[in-house]
Amino acid sequence: MTNEQIATPTSADLVATATVLDAAQAVVDAGVGRLAKDGIDTNQVLAYDVAHAAAAVMAARGLLSYGSRGDTESLITAAFTADALADLAGKVFGREAEWGVSPTALDSTREFVATYRDPAFLASLADNDGPRGLTDDFELVQDTFRRFAEEQLVPIAEHIHRENADIPEDIITGLAEMGAFGLSIPEEFGGFASGDESDYIGMVVATEELSRGSLGAGGSLITRPEILARALEAGGTEAQKQEWLPKLATAEVMNAVAVTEPDYGSDVAGVKATATDVDGGYLVNGVKTWCTFGARADVLMLLARTDPDRNAGHKGLSMFIVPKERGDAHGFELTQDDAENHGNGGGKMEGRPIDTLGYRGMHSYEIAFDNWFVPEANLIGGEDGKGKGFYYQMAGFENGRLQTAARAVGVMQSALELARQYAKDRAVFGQPVFDYQLTQAKLARMAITVQGARQFSYEVARMMAKGEGTLEASMIKAYVCKAAEWVTREAMQIHGGMGYAEEYTVSRLFVDARVLSIFEGADETLCLKVIARQLVARHTNTGGAA
Repeated sequence: MTNEQIATPTSADLVATATVLDAAQAVVDAGVGRLAKDGIDTNQVLAYDVAHAAAAVMAARGLLSYGSRGDTESLITAAFTADALADLAGKVFGREAEWGVSPTALDSTREFVATYRDPAFLASLADNDGPRGLTDDFELVQDTFRRFAEEQLVPIAEHIHRENADIPEDIITGLAEMGAFGLSIPEEFGGFASGDESDYIGMVVATEELSRGSLGAGGSLITRPEILARALEAGGTEAQKQEWLPKLATAEVMNAVAVTEPDYGSDVAGVKATATDVDGGYLVNGVKTWCTFGARADVLMLLARTDPDRNAGHKGLSMFIVPKERGDAHGFELTQDDAENHGNGGGKMEGRPIDTLGYRGMHSYEIAFDNWFVPEANLIGGEDGKGKGFYYQMAGFENGRLQTAARAVGVMQSALELARQYAKDRAVFGQPVFDYQLTQAKLARMAITVQGARQFSYEVARMMAKGEGTLEASMIKAYVCKAAEWVTREAMQIHGGMGYAEEYTVSRLFVDARVLSIFEGADETLCLKVIARQLVARHTNTGGAA
């Protein structure tokens, strides 16, 4: 079939889209079945590929509802599906035996992929992002946070990035006044969460818009309170909720997360930092790293070992709220005198900044604790919370992964808009860059990727509101963050040499996007230790269906 034989469609057959997705799902299920039979650890490349393929297919399937709303939506759904199929075919080609499928497993999808990856068809979508499908209430949320991002974040984003400057306090104050820090905190504790899916979707919409303005100075500011709030909701005592949730909701208290250690990243079961029982509380000793926002934070959400038996693994870990004074962004040393240290000779907390190529403004630190006293009232869950810190952390991080996906969508949307406008403004060989078919095909694939990721995030938000979606939250984080690297790379490429210049925003978006697949669960660890394992478990529990 040649390109000339393919008529550019004006709407897509969603039945056909669902049918080819069934074929793709069968291949993914076969790959999961092979992992269930032969093991993940000895088939890590397959496990990684299966995890990403499963996430892409799930994202495409989630778009079917979106596609039913109109012709444009159906075309975006089909184009996204065709891209997912092509990517899956590339993973499977020549490795069919490894995946446990026949060489003809995806043959039935060829015509569909040819139609919806046809250059002429893609070019027709180059200037069409498609509607988001939000209700009036969420459109208002979007407009409110977009206006804040445009007026407050965009003008300072480049300065913060180039100078590695601090986030101005008026940004934090402004977001607090808008209620941004209380989006996930129940109304009874001074927040705006009502306990339904609107809490999750509102958070996703707000995060995307703030991240579109600036990942470091906007979208990421509301991530840390979200993580601590969810941990408190999962295991905090009533007194702890009454004490901390209202302060988080108003930004009276800003927090950082201190979980990762120099020798232990995603493998938190190996955490070495200790919290030793003393009269009235605990003495913390050890080192944490990649503690983002650690200097400005008023408290740290700290994971430490309360069981001295290292063999206890993650069951020996507990979670603490560690109060601290605000420190200098370029390095800080805080001390407790003997009285503050409850007669234990004094304590010290020292923060060393870690310079990064992007994601500036938040500032990350390596923080060393030397006999730092924490009151017993700050052990999350009290005595009943001992040994449950890992689970509280996971409760916070599940939502953090969804929010990270929303941050990635915001970065991608900004990159897409900048690339499209630059292509229209820049002329090469006598015509605008936008008029070239290759540019149009690139922009179309970028647009369908962004919209697919966005709709996937809404779908996962609805699942999480029902107490579901643990696996899906990990899958969307893996898929969307990797997609953000590609979208921002293509946006940079469309800018040509100017894309490599710091004076153009797209260069910042490119380096900011790079961190998304690393933090809150590195992509490889997330795929192998979380997604692949849960897919295998689901496959086993359902008798073969992943």
